[in-house]
Formats: sequence, structure tokens, C-alpha cells
Amino acid sequence: MTAPSTARPRLRVGMVGYAFMGVAHSHAWRTAPRFFDLPLEVDMAVVAGRREPELRAAAARLGWRETTTDWRTLVARDDVDLVDICTPGDTHEEVALAALAAGKHVLCEKPLANTVAQAEAMAAAAAAAPGQVAMVGFTYRRVPAIQLARTLVVEGRIGQVRHVRAQYLQDWIADPSVPLSWRLDKQKAGSGALGDIGAHVVDLAQFITGEQVTGVSAILETFVHERPVADEFTGLSGSSSSSGATGPVTVDDAAVFLARMSGGGLATFEATRFAYGRKNAIRLEINGSKGSLAFDFEDMNVLHYFDASEPAVTAGFRRIVVTEPEHAYVAAWWPAGHGLGYEHAFTHQAVDLVRAIAAGDHPAPTFADGLQVQRVLDAVERSAAADSTWTPIETQEA
Repeated sequence: MTAPSTARPRLRVGMVGYAFMGVAHSHAWRTAPRFFDLPLEVDMAVVAGRREPELRAAAARLGWRETTTDWRTLVARDDVDLVDICTPGDTHEEVALAALAAGKHVLCEKPLANTVAQAEAMAAAAAAAPGQVAMVGFTYRRVPAIQLARTLVVEGRIGQVRHVRAQYLQDWIADPSVPLSWRLDKQKAGSGALGDIGAHVVDLAQFITGEQVTGVSAILETFVHERPVADEFTGLSGSSSSSGATGPVTVDDAAVFLARMSGGGLATFEATRFAYGRKNAIRLEINGSKGSLAFDFEDMNVLHYFDASEPAVTAGFRRIVVTEPEHAYVAAWWPAGHGLGYEHAFTHQAVDLVRAIAAGDHPAPTFADGLQVQRVLDAVERSAAADSTWTPIETQEA
């Protein structure tokens, strides 16, 4: 008697881009099936990039079976079910729309696009493809401590949200000798610190509270207006050209804005890549009518929780080490207390996406969620251009 087949359907992934985010996504696609019981078999089918020698080397190193220098060829292939977009923002709309039109699922890195109009087109296309999944990669949502923060808010443990303080602080371009990259080119990146890292804390503030930003008053600043031209980049680091040539920085170096949340609370946001000593400090504090939450990604396995109902004599922030198997995602990894890192959130993202595709669900954050964040970023830019004028967030549906 023949034993029943235990083979799972395959999810054949094609990835566009293989640099910093491509490396992180590749690690996730490789790792997710090895630590989590997934309903689909992940097949890293093909990766696309422009420079063939580097592309082939990256594919061999990262685990991709085939390569192509034309992303359109990747999108058109019958043996690709999901297109993972890890390219600069100026290409997101074109690649995503082509992939959706070809019947593919789509995972797109954040921010969703460079403009509201592009994000609207992407969200509309995703909504018109009900049999397909389209998700934007706000990966920090998948950090277990962030998941716990959201759970505590949903359970009413901090009550009504009154204050949100959200910062994303880095220092990798604080030195004026750091060379130009695409992240400093508005045509490619859309914005600077605002979209690159500010988008993350806007999304996290909204995700944790379950509320939306409804209006902003903003300041944008560029501290260094000219930088050396780069020879090459690895991750976020680069080397300056030996020619001594320089080029213009066309994006913001820092963004600061006040905001109001849809539940009536007040919020402050800060994003900068000029905070010496802060390497990847995503700092969130949420004060409610019954308590508070605080998180810093540089201590990412910890959530601080204050319960205002406790007696004053013993009251204080409780340090919760979020490494128990009861915490989101953690049971699949190491013994309690051993901690997770930056790369794990990408793996969790892949896990949630695979499971949603198998179940026919739409995992958050959707393209509609990405569009809402894009509207906040757009309002920040418009407010800053108008001397910090209070600027409401548009709320029309895609």
C-alpha cells in the first residue's frame, strides 16, 4: 500500500534587488522553513539585479537558484508565485503593479512608494486583486516585544492613549565625509530620514496604539548639503571616489514633527541619521490613562510596562524580558532568555506571509496600511514646506 503524500505545495519566490534589504530577506526565506512549520514549501527560485557578476555571486552566497538581469523577466515567469521587492523606492510602483497584473503575490519594502499618488495606485491594484496577497515590509512589527506592546494596549492595560513619543535615531551619516548613496537622492529615495526610518516609527506608533495620525506640524532639516561621490557601497557603508568629486544631498537629514492621534492623544516623532552614538535606536513610549509602555530597539528583547493601579510604595516600570515561549514567535527559537536579533523579525515576516497565502488571508501591514503611512509622510513634507503649518492627513480610501 502506498503511503499518502506529505509533500506541501510550493511557494516559488522571486526577489528583485540583492543589496542590504535583499540580504535580510534572503536570510528570512532560507531560515523560516527551518525553524517554523510552514504550510508551503519555500522555493527561492530566482533573484534579479542589474550587474550580472555581482548578481551571480550574491545568488550563490544567499541561496537563490537562478538569476536574471531583467526584473520584467522575473515577473513574467510561470514558476514565480511571489515577487519580493527590495529595491529603492523609485521602482516600487512599477515592479509591484507589473507583479500584481501578472497574478503574483507581492512583498514590498517600505516605504511603499515615493509619493502618495504612487502608493494610491499600488493600493488600488492590490485591492482589485482579491486572490493575491500584497504586504508592505514594516518588519519591526514582528519584534516580539512590539507584539507584546500591541497586546497590552488591546487588552486595555494602559487605558486610553494620551501621549506617544516615537524616535528613530541613527548616526551612520553624521560624518560629512560619508559618501553619497541612493538614500541621499530624492529621485530614488523619495525623502531622507523621514521615509527611510521615520516611516517605521509612524507605522509602529499606529500599530501599537491601533490609532492613526490625523494631523502634523513638522520641521525638516538638511545639515550636510554636499558629499563625496561613492565608489561602492556595502550595506550602509561606502568608500569615497578617489577623484574627489562631490554631489548634492537632495533629501532631509532629520525630521521632527508634532502630531495628533485619532483617539485624541498627542504625539511627537523624530527621525535622524545624525545622532552620534545611536546606532539603531527605535524608541517608543506610550502613556495612557491606566499605565505606560516603553521600548528601545537597542535593547530589543525587553519591554517596560508601568501599571498605574499598583500601590505607590511599590509602583515602577516593570522590565519584561520578552524571551519566553509564550511570547509571539519565540517558541520556535532558542531556550528562554537567549534572545533574538535584528534578522529574526524578517524571518517572522516571511512566516506570517507564507501562512497567510496558504490560508487565503491578507496579512498586515497591507498596501492600504502602507498608503496611510505615505499620507503621513506627505503631510510632514507639506507642513515643513509651509513653515510648520498644521496639516491634516487625508483619509480618503484608495
